[in-house]
Amino acid sequence: MLLPDNIHPENSIYYNGAFVIESLKTKKGCKMLDLFQEVKGKKQMSFSVFILCIDWLYLIDVARFNSNGEIELCS
Repeated sequence: MLLPDNIHPENSIYYNGAFVIESLKTKKGCKMLDLFQEVKGKKQMSFSVFILCIDWLYLIDVARFNSNGEIELCS
């Protein structure tokens, strides 16, 4: 759930997605595991939450996979 009502907001996909976006802003493209390590250095999160954030950002056209298989922000 993006904004759950039964847990703390800092555990939501919406909140954690902001850390993924912040990390993607500093790079043109980034491999998934490299991006996860960078995000995890800023905000402790599980890999499953990270993947849900990537999925959500992809669905709302904020992030995409380029031809090299790297994740980047949509322009």
